[in-house]
Amino acid sequence: MRILMLGGSGFVGRAVVDDALSRGWDVTLLHRGTRRPPEGATVLVGDRTAPDGLAALAEGSWDLVVDTWSARPSAVRDAARLLADRVGRYVYVSSCSIYADPVDHRAAEDGVLVEGSPDDGEVPYPRAKRGGELAVTGAFGEDRSLLLRAGLILGPGEDVGRLTWWLNRIARGGPVLAPGPRDLTLQYVDARDLARWALDAAVAGRCGPYNLASRQGHCTMGELLDACVAATGSDAELRWTDPARIAAAGIEPWTDLPIWAPPGELHEYLFELETARAFAHGLHCRPVAETVADTWRWLDGLGGASPQRPDRPVLGLDPKVEAAVLEG
Repeated sequence: MRILMLGGSGFVGRAVVDDALSRGWDVTLLHRGTRRPPEGATVLVGDRTAPDGLAALAEGSWDLVVDTWSARPSAVRDAARLLADRVGRYVYVSSCSIYADPVDHRAAEDGVLVEGSPDDGEVPYPRAKRGGELAVTGAFGEDRSLLLRAGLILGPGEDVGRLTWWLNRIARGGPVLAPGPRDLTLQYVDARDLARWALDAAVAGRCGPYNLASRQGHCTMGELLDACVAATGSDAELRWTDPARIAAAGIEPWTDLPIWAPPGELHEYLFELETARAFAHGLHCRPVAETVADTWRWLDGLGGASPQRPDRPVLGLDPKVEAAVLEG
């Protein structure tokens, strides 16, 4: 198989490239040259935000292209139009954020979507991803487009600061504010499981949208943080704290306490995605302990300094706020 990866040196894109290379595929990636590319891939340099950013793709043909772009949809539109006659299938990593609020998860992939346009410039993330989907299907048609509406993505290489923040915090040890309840369920997908399924699905000729995450209740908040303690070998003491107390302290779920959302509307939005279609077509999600341990091994090898995407805010709880709540 000949695969073109748009990006490929960062989190999800790197997982796709690594999986493709492990299969012995011929891998070409287009990226800006700001990160070290994977060994074994043909590297083309181009910046999709520049007027001539796709010049390196003027020639060549591939069996499939994988795209994780999450900024302006017009960049996806331009790439899809350029490649439509020279690529067999377009795999676009979208997001479950494109479902309009309030989300009816029972509708699965047929749920109501936010508005979007392939011609949009800079727009909010949900609209950008929806515009990207429309750009792909507009150029490749429904039958040659595979749309991965991913939930929360974790694993080695993460550059958003969710699981990596928890690992670094727990590695420091001492009392840790653990947001309860302990048995609160979580749903996510390891980037490597996403990559494996995406390539398998492309080879099988899958098309259309797929919600991509673990089954609901794949693990709990307690299991996630216990795995962080075990992986880091820390002496951290998890102090399980009631959501009402956390809210009273002005601590924001999802941002101050990454991954966590208290029981209620936000939790339902984030962690009750219907993923039966992907599982019916072969999705497999590894245990949380494996994802956590592998992420710590990667992060520890970087000295704890995980990469941070410049287009995303820095996440995590102020140590002084945490101490005040634990002492209160």
